[in-house]
Amino acid sequence: MISVDLLKQYTFFKWFSDEQIKKIADTASQESFKAGFQLWDKGDPAKNLYLLEAGKIVLYMDAYAGTDKPSAKVTVDLVTKGDAMGWSAVIEPYVYTLGARCIDDSKAIAFDGAKLRELLEKDSKIGYCFMQTTAKVISTRLTHTEIILVGERGLSILE
Repeated sequence: MISVDLLKQYTFFKWFSDEQIKKIADTASQESFKAGFQLWDKGDPAKNLYLLEAGKIVLYMDAYAGTDKPSAKVTVDLVTKGDAMGWSAVIEPYVYTLGARCIDDSKAIAFDGAKLRELLEKDSKIGYCFMQTTAKVISTRLTHTEIILVGERGLSILE
C-alpha cells in the first residue's frame, strides 16, 4: 500500500487533496529494477505510469540511418528522482512512444494504467487535475528533447 504522505512528497501531486491522493494511491504499487533492465520498448502497450523514487532511467528512441546501417539509440530524456514517466498509460492509444531503460538500480511507484483511467473517468475533478499535471510532464519532456536536439545539432556543426 502506497501512503498519501509518500505521494505528497512529489510535485506531481502538488494540486491534489489528501482524499484525491488516497484514491490514486489505491491504484499504485512499488517496483524495483536493476541497472540495464528494459522497462518497455516503443510500441509496447502502456500498462503503468511511474514516479521515480530512486535511480535513473533513460528514455530513448531508435534513429534509423538506412537499411545498411544499424539503428542508433538517441536519448530523449533522463528521468531522475521525483520525475514521472509513462504518461502513455493514461493517454490514448495507451502505447509507449519511447523506450525506457534503467541506467542505475531504480525504484518507482507504479500506477496501474487501467485502474487509473477508470478512476479518472469516474471522478472528473481528479481526472481534470491529473490530466493538467500530465500535460505539464509532457511539456517538460518536449522542452528537454528540444534542448538535447539543439545541443546535438550544435555539436554536428562543429564536427
